[in-house]
Amino acid sequence: MPHLLPEPPARLVRFEATDNLELVGLLYEPKRPTKRAAIFLHGTGGASIFDSKRTNVLAAEFLGNGIAYFPFNNRGAHVTRRLRARGRSVQGGSAHELIRDCVKDIDGALRELRRRGYTDITLIGHSTGANKVALYDFYKPRNTVKRYVLLAGGDDTGMALAHLGERRFRTTLQKARDMVKAKRGDELVPSALSPMPLSWRSFLDMNNPDGDYNVFPFLEVMRNIRLGRRPRFRHVKQLRKPALFLYGERDEFCYDDVPRCVAILAEAIGPKPNVELAILAGADHGFSGKEAELVETIVNWMV
Repeated sequence: MPHLLPEPPARLVRFEATDNLELVGLLYEPKRPTKRAAIFLHGTGGASIFDSKRTNVLAAEFLGNGIAYFPFNNRGAHVTRRLRARGRSVQGGSAHELIRDCVKDIDGALRELRRRGYTDITLIGHSTGANKVALYDFYKPRNTVKRYVLLAGGDDTGMALAHLGERRFRTTLQKARDMVKAKRGDELVPSALSPMPLSWRSFLDMNNPDGDYNVFPFLEVMRNIRLGRRPRFRHVKQLRKPALFLYGERDEFCYDDVPRCVAILAEAIGPKPNVELAILAGADHGFSGKEAELVETIVNWMV
């Protein structure tokens, strides 16, 4: 059977995060020179832009619109792996990632694109990548990104709550704090407590209600409970740059109620001329089979 997926040419690019961690991505460039580029941040749970069927498909669509496309594997790619940083080796992968480190990865990718002459840059994040877009703006609001696209931002803290139940969720969270305090944070959480491999340190980072991971606390609002003390949706409320939030109509991680999640997000952000929220008909969490419509929606919003 012939290979029907597009295979646009790309350049393998090695670059460093701002803490010197070595990262790698694919740079797709249109034949006609352009200053416009889109950076793509993948999700968690073992994701990799090199393994994703979405990578070439999205690249072909962006190239067709005259926009360079730069997806890269951040330090949370794959489940567990060793990463190099100028002669030293560190633990990487989603099992050991701390989400705030995304600022260093994104700054490194931006530095690489600026070095290559790109000045009009759109930052796109999918799933946990959307959380990272919000975090990046929260901690570095004065940055060189022109606009943000947040695709299918997820409520990982809420999903852990739904999986464990409120009482077990709170006791497991305290166990994680104790393990980190005892300098055992790099040990893995038992599989019964987490459907994907996580160290105790990363479990605490992902499920701390007052932490940086909890960008989209949908379940808290749905169940009318308070897990933390900090304001909900604080990371997205302060957005000042143009931002598009987009969810698939059939997103399987929105508690079977995508319209409700989007409505909660809209109410939290409030009416802002720089922010648009939309639902893509027929799309799942990964926008599988809807890549052309996805890019068309993004590009139409950009222009």
